[in-house]
Amino acid sequence: MNRVPSSRDLRRTLAGLIAVAALVAGAGAAFAQPVKNIVLVHGAFADGSSWSRVIPILQAKGYNVTAVQNPLTSFADDVAATQRAIARLNGSVILVGHSWAGVVITEAGTDPKVVGLVYVAAFAPDLGEQVGELGKKYPPPPALASPNVDDKGFLTLSADAFKKFGSDLPEREALVAAATQGPISASAFQAQVSGVAWKTKPSWYVVSTLDQAIDPGEERFFAKRMNATTTELKASHVSMLSQPKAVAAVIMDAAAKAQGGKTATN
Repeated sequence: MNRVPSSRDLRRTLAGLIAVAALVAGAGAAFAQPVKNIVLVHGAFADGSSWSRVIPILQAKGYNVTAVQNPLTSFADDVAATQRAIARLNGSVILVGHSWAGVVITEAGTDPKVVGLVYVAAFAPDLGEQVGELGKKYPPPPALASPNVDDKGFLTLSADAFKKFGSDLPEREALVAAATQGPISASAFQAQVSGVAWKTKPSWYVVSTLDQAIDPGEERFFAKRMNATTTELKASHVSMLSQPKAVAAVIMDAAAKAQGGKTATN
């Protein structure tokens, strides 16, 4: 004959259930903590200083910010530089890429530490796609109309091209960017990714509606294809310089909403 549980037994069972629920809720809260590591990856013809206006905004909010210095010698070299930056960090990472670096973060973002991706006027290729072929359905971008190619196969841009890159910046700033540009190997634009991080991780996209380096329609295509949380800015290709607060806000939104999983407690 089965014994009828006493009120004392029921109280013990209830207390046990409450304790288990508290542990589960506590674990969930730990995993859902906002991500604090931000890795910023610059595009072609640039260096890490292209994030110079976004970095202090993020740091003031308590984020641990790393700006990668891409060698721009090949796609593989840029991915490796980004992977090294991620490896140095403890905990989850939001990976941010501008322009060419969208290709880099698409590949490097497959790292388990990366829990969210932010594309800023950036390429976002799928498997089998070459960057150099991606924009052929759109009008030729004025800023890239006449690149200079040296005898080693590295591309640079004229000062006039940089004025188009940063059409919403003071001319003197565009000229400084031209003087400090990082040449990129032409071979990089023939690269294809072997992994596509945006297919499995939450993504955010900042479209520059005044972009003269990547057609805004192409940017919208990338954002829609990856089902990204999308922000449109009336900005040139370098929105992180002309509208740093808006770009930083998107990055912080990603850090707050991306789920860190187990790596968040590392």
